[in-house]
Amino acid sequence: MTLRTAHLVLLGEEVTTRTGHWLALGIAPGQVIDWDCRVGDQLIGRCLDQVRASGGLCVAAHPHAPYPSGTFMYPYRDLDVVEVWNGLWTSDRPWNADNEAALAEWGRGLAEGIHAGRWQPAMGNSDTHLEGQIGIPHTVVFAEDLSTPAVLAGNRVGRSWIAESAAVDLSLTAVATGHNAGIGERLATHGEPVMVRAHIRGVPSANVSFHTDRGKVHRESLPDSGVGTAEWHTISEDSAFVRIEVRHPHGHMAALTNPIF
Repeated sequence: MTLRTAHLVLLGEEVTTRTGHWLALGIAPGQVIDWDCRVGDQLIGRCLDQVRASGGLCVAAHPHAPYPSGTFMYPYRDLDVVEVWNGLWTSDRPWNADNEAALAEWGRGLAEGIHAGRWQPAMGNSDTHLEGQIGIPHTVVFAEDLSTPAVLAGNRVGRSWIAESAAVDLSLTAVATGHNAGIGERLATHGEPVMVRAHIRGVPSANVSFHTDRGKVHRESLPDSGVGTAEWHTISEDSAFVRIEVRHPHGHMAALTNPIF
C-alpha cells in the first residue's frame, strides 16, 4: 500500500506596515493588501475589511520583533489571531525572548477577552529566514477538511495548537459529567468537577504547566522517555478556561495550546 500526503497552499501576504507587520491569510489570487500605513491614519481598518471580505484571516505577526517597524503597535482587538511564536531570523534556536514577551502579553489579555466575549487565538509560524527552518514552529489545526475555508475557520476559533516541530504531538481534553471538550471547544460542567488531561509525545523530560484566568495553576514533569500524561482537577467557578504550555528542561517552549472553555 502506498501512503500519500495531501498538501494545501493558502494564499497570503505579510503586510509590512510602518508600525507593525500582520498576515493577510486566505486572500484571493492576485489580491494585494496596501502596506503603506501606520497607527493613527485609519487605513489599516479598511485593509482588514478587504481581507475579511475575501473570507480571509488577519493575524498580528511577531508583535515584539527586535527591528524597526517590527513592534506591533495596533490594538489586538482589531485582528483575528495573534502570532505568539515566530521562527528566528538570526539563529536556528526555536524560542527566544521576543516570543516569550509575545506569549506573556497574549496570556495576560486572554482572561479579559474571554470574559468580554471577544478574544484572539494564538498562532505560530516559522517565518523562515534560515535554511532548514520551515515548520519550526508551526500551527496544528483541527479542521473539518483540507480546504482553505476549513483551515481558516479552525484558526479563527482557536481549534489549534503550536508545536516546535513535527516530532511533537499532544492532546488536551477536559471531562465533566460524562462529556468532554478539546482545544478551542466549550464544556458544559453543570457545576460538576472537571478533570483536565494532557498527553504529550516527543518532548523528553518535559515540564507541563496548566494556565487559567488565575494564571499558572499547576505544573508537572514528564518522564525522560518523551511520552507522558499530566492531569489537573478544577471546577468551572475557579477556571473559565484552561490551556497548557510544554517546555524543555532548559525552559524553551516545545508546544502550547489555545484554551478549552
